[in-house]
Amino acid sequence: MVKTLQKTLRDSSSARWGALSLVSFTMLCGYFLTDVMAPLKPLLEESMLWTSIDYGIFTSAYGWFNVFFLMLIFGGIILDKMGIRFTGICATIIMVLGCFLKYYAITHISHDADGSSLLPATIFGLRQQVAVAAFGYALFGVGVEIAGITVSKIIVKWFKGKEMALAMGMQMATARLGTMLALWVSLPFADHFKNVSAPILLGLVLICVGMISFLVYVVMDTRLDKQLEQESGEEEEPFRLSDIKEIISNPGFWLIAILCVLFYSSVFPFLKYATDLMINKYNVAPKMAGIIPGLLPLGTLFLTPFFGGLYDRKGKGATIMVWGAFMLIFVHFLFSLPLLNYWWFATIIMLVLGVAFSLVPSAMWPSVPKIIPERQLGTAYALIFWVQNWGLMGVPALIGYVLEKYGKNTGQSAAAYDYTWPMIIFTGFGILALFVALLLRRENRIKGYGLEEPNMKKA
Repeated sequence: MVKTLQKTLRDSSSARWGALSLVSFTMLCGYFLTDVMAPLKPLLEESMLWTSIDYGIFTSAYGWFNVFFLMLIFGGIILDKMGIRFTGICATIIMVLGCFLKYYAITHISHDADGSSLLPATIFGLRQQVAVAAFGYALFGVGVEIAGITVSKIIVKWFKGKEMALAMGMQMATARLGTMLALWVSLPFADHFKNVSAPILLGLVLICVGMISFLVYVVMDTRLDKQLEQESGEEEEPFRLSDIKEIISNPGFWLIAILCVLFYSSVFPFLKYATDLMINKYNVAPKMAGIIPGLLPLGTLFLTPFFGGLYDRKGKGATIMVWGAFMLIFVHFLFSLPLLNYWWFATIIMLVLGVAFSLVPSAMWPSVPKIIPERQLGTAYALIFWVQNWGLMGVPALIGYVLEKYGKNTGQSAAAYDYTWPMIIFTGFGILALFVALLLRRENRIKGYGLEEPNMKKA
């Protein structure tokens, strides 16, 4: 009887929310570094002589190793076989190494490749500085993406049957705070220190602190595992490689994965160019241009937890994703129109995009455990992130190419770039995302995944 009444650490509200705070801070630091270069595009072109194509290739490097070397999939398998603690520690170390390499490239490698370095002047057709910075960003991308799937599994472990969607919403909101800070402070920070590398150094310091935060979480996780072993008296069914076949044969998994890549391809690559868009289309001063895109993640701080809590209590997850995709189309289409080129109009539609950016993830990620068994979650999240990385890798390079070839103004225009075609491309991704969201809602009705049902179990 005493054993039945015994509670574990995750039954304590303060303990599970404390654990969430620790890993969420780690992801905040990771997302700061993910977007720290986004506001610096004009400065890189001016002081480092980068082109839009250079910047597009550098930004696309985020997904190189995850996509072509399947590092995310291996990371998911390691997560399911080796556990949260081992995988998370490795991921944070990789993030630190990747950031250091990017910082080294910007500070110690000359943009003119004067031969002072041991490396060749060009590497795979890229100038030395761009290539090394891209390699560091690709390495960092491995670490932050594996950290992302690890944190997703951590939340399921601590919040299953409780406030899971709210917890995922809070974690995403905290991570978006890192994005907001990057968009707001990077350019002023670089301007204050008269050095484009200053924001990257700040990010390097932050990610080291984030690694320490995760190590504190490891102590809590170790204690929880001991309690769970005592409570159940048996070990969890182990992950098998054959489970991968079971995951990829699930149509619900593929609809979630495709929705993920289409939705995030419409948002994250857009943020990489949003500061430049504000300067060129809406005539915002460069020092202030990052503030308007920064409103997008600011809105998610409140709305993602709100919509996640709504999903926990009321359900309607598939419907939430449909509405989010519809709003995405509306916003990008307005950005593509050659009218109302005023900062206040850009601010309004950026806030609407923030609502869409809150709707879809708040329902999408908590829906995965309803489709995939818990022992397979690490690999399932890894496969979804792997599909997503195709978009995060390809779309920024595509936008950079389109800008350089078809959007560069060579006449009397004060704007360096015309963003009409990039925004039309983003609108197209939104249309496809809406179609897939509707298919997912239909599949849920057929298979009974429970995506329209609340997450919280009644006592």
